[in-house]
Amino acid sequence: MKVVILAGGMGTRLAEETQVRPKPMVEIGGRPILWHIMKIYSWYGFNDFIVCLGYKGYVIKEFFANYFMHMSDVTFHVAENRMEVHRQTAEPWRVTLVDTGDVTQTGGRIRRVMDYVKNEPYFALTYGDGVADIDIAAEVNFHKTHGRKATVTAVRPARRFGAIVVDGDRVRSFREKPDDDGGWINGGFFVLSPSVGELIAGDDTIWERGPMEQLAQSDELRAFVHRGFWHPLDTVRDRNYLEQEWSSGKPPWRVW
Repeated sequence: MKVVILAGGMGTRLAEETQVRPKPMVEIGGRPILWHIMKIYSWYGFNDFIVCLGYKGYVIKEFFANYFMHMSDVTFHVAENRMEVHRQTAEPWRVTLVDTGDVTQTGGRIRRVMDYVKNEPYFALTYGDGVADIDIAAEVNFHKTHGRKATVTAVRPARRFGAIVVDGDRVRSFREKPDDDGGWINGGFFVLSPSVGELIAGDDTIWERGPMEQLAQSDELRAFVHRGFWHPLDTVRDRNYLEQEWSSGKPPWRVW
């Protein structure tokens, strides 16, 4: 199964970081969050990635162009113009980097890479800014079993603030930062049939609106419920939280 990763957005809510690099390259534990996402898929045996580039996409290209050196112990014999590799831990990834435009919407980015997945029975799609301890293999099996065109992961995000339960003007109870707000949202881990490309009109198409709405209306969309850990990287607060989790030594999304 090929894995398409949307990595072209500007990440304006994380401007402190994204002025110099695209959001998928913001580091958690010294590695880009894009790397963490790919490690999740790789753990389940999916190592063929198609990354949709946009804003500052050259940063991602340079990262993978030098990836072998990033992951290896090397000695440079300068006078001989030679590099000696002592130890390398590079993953068995095949990474295709596709420039999908700086201002292209999410649906448009998917449309621009459809040639790379059009002959596949299904492919994975995710955003380059969120991690989870999701069982990718189970989601793929779920998708194959229900026989529809699309599967979306449904998650319940943690609430950022405490909740007050009121009865009129009387406070019945107060809950400090409940685990979730009771509502299911798009968790960003999809399994899709290539036929969904027919629903994308062009670069201005937003995947989460027209195409997903049409799939739901035609009964071609199913929800894979994920009750475990899930967290996006949208703000500095999110980055600090994920960094803290990684520093704990037991980050919940590190399934590998």
